[in-house]
Amino acid sequence: QVHLVESGGGLVQPGGSLRLSCAASGRIFSMWTMGWYRQAPGKQRELVAAVTGGGGTNYADSVKGRFTISRDNAKTTVYLQMNSLKPEDTAVYYCNAAREIENYWGQGTQVTVSS
Repeated sequence: QVHLVESGGGLVQPGGSLRLSCAASGRIFSMWTMGWYRQAPGKQRELVAAVTGGGGTNYADSVKGRFTISRDNAKTTVYLQMNSLKPEDTAVYYCNAAREIENYWGQGTQVTVSS
């Protein structure tokens, strides 16, 4: 079992920045692929960014160059640095831990980009 707790969401103006954190507890953190997903009202949940245990990353095209995912295995925490935020980034952001057939989700944190 892996328990995930997100933090760092909030209200920010367009062009602003936020950093999301996801603290993980449970089984060996470094072995898990960690991801950030988001879901806007009326839309499907989508992958924003992911980082493997080896440090490889991938990003949705819509956030490339603006968002950066990173992990600190010693702190069992994954981060999502979000810069140049746009209103269309408004969504609930979820942390995910995946390995083989196992898949865990956090409770989500709201990000609202509005003036």
